Amino acid sequence: MMTYRKELWFHLNKRRGLINITEAVQEAVDECGIKEGLVLVNAMNITSSVFINAVEKGLHEDFEIWLEKLAPELPYEQYNHNTETEHNADGHLKRSIMGREAVIAITGGRLDFGSWEQIFYFDFDGMRDKHVLVKIIGE
Repeated sequence: MMTYRKELWFHLNKRRGLINITEAVQEAVDECGIKEGLVLVNAMNITSSVFINAVEKGLHEDFEIWLEKLAPELPYEQYNHNTETEHNADGHLKRSIMGREAVIAITGGRLDFGSWEQIFYFDFDGMRDKHVLVKIIGE
């Protein structure tokens, strides 16, 4: 059994944003040489998420609209967590909805997806450096 660890770093220049990280995760699988196993892709910040879905017209905008209805950013005063300097309570809630990580099978050295599946990183409190852990185990 082999293991491999890699960090992917991001810096969004806006409050929220979604990044397709499928290719970067596959590159990590290629680097480690593991042909059969599992990869954990984990958001390492409490106000960001990793999830699997599709690249389809309008879908990512729909996520943003839906999440904003469930946990609106404004008004900041609606959340006990927010302070004069910290306004990210909605990001914590959005992460709870979208999830922390994804686990993907590796078969023949490739990410083993269903139709149209890809891996996404979603930052709900950007404008600073954040990272994702890629942990691979297998043979």
